[in-house]
Amino acid sequence: MANRRQFMATALGLSAAAIGGSPAAAAAMTYDQAVKSSWAPLRAAPRDRELVRFATLAANSHNTQPWIFSARGDVITIAPDVTRRCPAVDPDDHHIYVSLGCAAENLVLAASTLGWRADPVVDGDRIVIALEEALPAASALADAIAVRQCTRAAYAGTPAAPGILRQLENACREPGVSAIVITERAAMAKVTDYVLEGNSAQMHDKAFMRELVSWIRFNEAEALATMDGLFAPASGNPSLPSWVARPLLKLFFTESGENKKYREQLDSSAGVVVLAADRSDKAHWIAVGRACQRFGLQATALGLKYAFINQPVEVAALRPQFATWLGLGDRRPDIVMRFGTGPNLPRSLRRPPDLVMQS
Repeated sequence: MANRRQFMATALGLSAAAIGGSPAAAAAMTYDQAVKSSWAPLRAAPRDRELVRFATLAANSHNTQPWIFSARGDVITIAPDVTRRCPAVDPDDHHIYVSLGCAAENLVLAASTLGWRADPVVDGDRIVIALEEALPAASALADAIAVRQCTRAAYAGTPAAPGILRQLENACREPGVSAIVITERAAMAKVTDYVLEGNSAQMHDKAFMRELVSWIRFNEAEALATMDGLFAPASGNPSLPSWVARPLLKLFFTESGENKKYREQLDSSAGVVVLAADRSDKAHWIAVGRACQRFGLQATALGLKYAFINQPVEVAALRPQFATWLGLGDRRPDIVMRFGTGPNLPRSLRRPPDLVMQS
């Protein structure tokens, strides 16, 4: 019987000739061309379209891109796209509103570089952002928007200097949001225990697994057909035809294998940051998203990588235990991220503004 390496090598040999997905989308552009289009540097015009494009480069759950933008005059509105809900992993839409907050932060930073002061206000389910002319204000965080990525790989294990940790913590400052930075190895090991317990629970949850797999894009053609989802090579996995990759999932995407991977990734990280809001409502979840996005951009500006390890906050039965260990009392831990020095991985795609903007 062929071993895993031989089997994967054979499958990789097939992938160049038999990639699944949409032939029409694949013929329109290559994956690399689509990446360059999604992540191109910010242009001054058309203003609204460019600001929306940069907003969509924000972190978001499962790369579902759960947002709808509208632009009228000098006001841009971001609303949730409930057709992109993930009820198994996110039954109360918490991640949707965190994602909207991430997008709003990108838009605010991008607008400032073009000479517009952006004032976001939460109005029910929406974020309403009024633009006012101002002097252009470049920043390292804005420059990092088109470079940032969530890197789901092992890191170098290099500790972060105290000055770096202060900058990361300062980036998370947002009214109503607290940041807990963990770098001590015993505490990191405890976080790892919670991540593994949460991961095991999720992998035993059939609804969660069906939902997760529905958002995986196993190869370039699949990703091009939807311009969303979890691109397999962006997590360090090979690009495979879906008819090969889906059966392989049952063989290699296992609880023990994933737990081993997460343990190695956390052991190699410089630290973990947990974000927690003072209250658990949409406005505070959006605030968490803004802090979360600034953390990712600051890490990027400092030459670091980061990735989400949200299992302890996604598994409802585990979340209160995690909160108690963190000393949060009744507050909900919202987001958990690890960070460190790591490699570049292939980028995921974003839907273009024409597909996320309402007229």
